[in-house]
Amino acid sequence: MIKLIILDVDGTLTDGKLYMDDKDNYLKAFDVKDGFAIVQWIKLGGIVAIITGKSSEIVRRRKEELGIQELAQGVSNKVVELNKLIEKYGITKEEIAYIGDDINDLGVMKEVGFSACPKDAVSEVLERVDYISSKNGGNGAVREIFEKIMKENGMWEKVLDRYLNEK
Repeated sequence: MIKLIILDVDGTLTDGKLYMDDKDNYLKAFDVKDGFAIVQWIKLGGIVAIITGKSSEIVRRRKEELGIQELAQGVSNKVVELNKLIEKYGITKEEIAYIGDDINDLGVMKEVGFSACPKDAVSEVLERVDYISSKNGGNGAVREIFEKIMKENGMWEKVLDRYLNEK
């Protein structure tokens, strides 16, 4: 059973585009439905980590907004961060899922129990993952993958029940 889901950012939680203005500000767009699924996973006791090669205040703010437990930015070797999470949480590689989209995600993808990507990931990733979303990065791919994992873990019905039984 998956206990920890690790996310890449650019091309996974976002569409991979970096929007820059003339004042050195960067903008990234996140899908609200992805965020909803992440929050539900966390509410049900799941752990979420972001491991990304870039560093940005935007990602830190999104992490805080969603209640994501772990964030590692500016990472050149994602497997090192994976091993830190395994040690910290006392879980096995088989209990970890990773969602990414590019070549720098391949090392960690081959180490985890379940790997997934958006449908617009690079071909080298598409050829090697366990699951390919029907959606592009930044456009609901993360939501689809979280739902799949929650359904397989028997958690999605709890999410539905929470909202179906609101009074």
